[in-house]
Amino acid sequence: MRKAAGQLRGRAARLARFMPSGPSTAARTPFVLLVVVLLGGGLITLLLLNTSLNEGSFKLSELRKKTTELTDQEQALQRDVDGRSAPDALERRARELGMVPGGGPAFLGPDGTVRGVPKRATADPSAVRRPAPPPASGAPAPPPASGAPAPPPAQPPVSGAPTPPPTTPGR
Repeated sequence: MRKAAGQLRGRAARLARFMPSGPSTAARTPFVLLVVVLLGGGLITLLLLNTSLNEGSFKLSELRKKTTELTDQEQALQRDVDGRSAPDALERRARELGMVPGGGPAFLGPDGTVRGVPKRATADPSAVRRPAPPPASGAPAPPPASGAPAPPPAQPPVSGAPTPPPTTPGR
């Protein structure tokens, strides 16, 4: 090949110097084994990657199904809350608890002046439900008659100390 390289001119002659001129003495077996090992490792890696992606896909579909169920549950609960917070439902529940509509409100200004005239709340006595008093000595109390007024609450024992006025928690 040296003669062939010597006969070549220019660029071809320069490239021919890098080519081996005689029979190849390098063994091809290690190279072939290296290529086979690389291809086998790549195939196994692709199989493992595909398996993990399929597993993630199954988890994703389960999570989507659970999300759909939870969204449906949330919407049902929201409908329940909306139904209970509607003005007519609130009014009905308040009447069941014995509450009455308030009278005309009065407002306090920042300087302490009262604006408006407060009016007492009045209720239709037939619309008010009276709670049953607690049983006295373990015996069940008979239900009050529909026309009879409820008995007054039991008075605490009188002591020498004055009783403070009742307060509303949180106010």
